[in-house]
Parts: sequence; structure tokens; C-alpha cells
Amino acid sequence: MIDQTQATVAPQPSGSANEAFKHSFSPWFWGSISAATLMHFLVFAFWPSMSAADVGVDTTETPIINPPTEVKPPEPPPPITRPALPVVTEALSDPDATIVDVDFNQPPLPPPPPPDAVDRNISDAPTWTDFDVYPFIKNREEVQRALEREYPPFYRDSGIGGTAKVWFFIDETGKVVKTQIHTSSGYEALDDAALKISHLYEFSPAMNRDKPVPVWVSLDITFRTRQELMPRDAAAA
Repeated sequence: MIDQTQATVAPQPSGSANEAFKHSFSPWFWGSISAATLMHFLVFAFWPSMSAADVGVDTTETPIINPPTEVKPPEPPPPITRPALPVVTEALSDPDATIVDVDFNQPPLPPPPPPDAVDRNISDAPTWTDFDVYPFIKNREEVQRALEREYPPFYRDSGIGGTAKVWFFIDETGKVVKTQIHTSSGYEALDDAALKISHLYEFSPAMNRDKPVPVWVSLDITFRTRQELMPRDAAAA
């Protein structure tokens, strides 16, 4: 025969674990509140007392500035004067006062005469002189013959030519007083021949208004062979 044993189970308390936790929350909560209150009381009761330091404020007295006794205002500007009213004048009482007719077709007056030279000799070097009538050459044919006569034979036979620019100083009568080379022809012999011929020139006097004046003028003296004067086609033929 088999022995059968019966296990006995202890009786379980009534209710679940959640219910047990709910019942134990209230004692824990109020116990914590009481402990925190007691701790704060002890802290305030036994904590060393503290006092604020005395912070001093340094104050200085502001000096009193005495204002000026009296400020004089500036003077007002002068009043603006009103412009005078225009007045219509009557006719001229002088019957001889007339307006001169102007002829615009009449040539303008020449410039005033040049001032007299003071401590200056214009014949020393080429310089400007005021004049309104240019001097012209009176003996062109004689000058042309002199060009042919004074042409250096070597240069003429070799077909070498050139132009020398010469300064002429002409006095009040048109006479050549002084000459000098302005621009060389490039050949000394041609320059010397040009200076030799320049003293043969005869000019009319230069005029400034109605007064003859001495002047410096510049002219070209050109030496050319007859072959150079011929057209190229004729020279080739």
C-alpha cells in the first residue's frame, strides 16, 4: 500500500502587494517631512551668526560755481534797407548829346606803337619787335644773280645743294645791318656763301602803324643746281 501524504499550505494574507505598498506610503511620507523639518531647525539654530560689513561711501563736496552776474545780449543786426524804386528819367536836355554811328565795315585801328627801348639794344641778338607792315625784298633779281655767282663750284658741279636759314637785322631805313645763321644747311661752304649774299639784300622798312621800326626777320637762302630744278621726266630724257 502506498502511503499518501498531504502537504499543508500556510494560509496567505488577504490582499495583494500593491495594497500593502499603499498602506506603507503614508508613514514613510510623514516621517520624511518630520525629519526634514527637524534638520532645518537644527541648521538655523546652531549655524554661526553672520553680519554684513560696513561699506563706507566717500563723498566730496562739489564747489559752487558762481554764475555770471549779467550776460549782455548781442546787438541786433542793422535793418535791411529797401531798394530804391526806379525812376523814369525825362528826355535829355542837351540837344548836342548824340550817339555816334559806328561803321563796322571800317578796318580796326592798328595796335599802339611799341614803347621806346630802355637800356636794350635789339641788334645784339634776334628778338621780337612789334610791327604791322612786314618788310619785303626790293632787289630779288640781283639776289638771284648773286646766288648763281656765289654758288661754290665744287658743290654746284657735284649737284650738292642745301638751304641755310639766315637771320637779318634790318634798321628803320630797310638796310641790312647784321646777319647770322639761324639753321645751317649742313655744309659750311654753303652757309658762308649764304652770309655773303645776305648783305646784298635790300628791304623796305618795317612799319608799326606810321612809324618805321628795326626788326629781325628770318629768310631761307637755297642753293640748287639746274638739274634739281628740272622735272624728273625731263632729267631722265
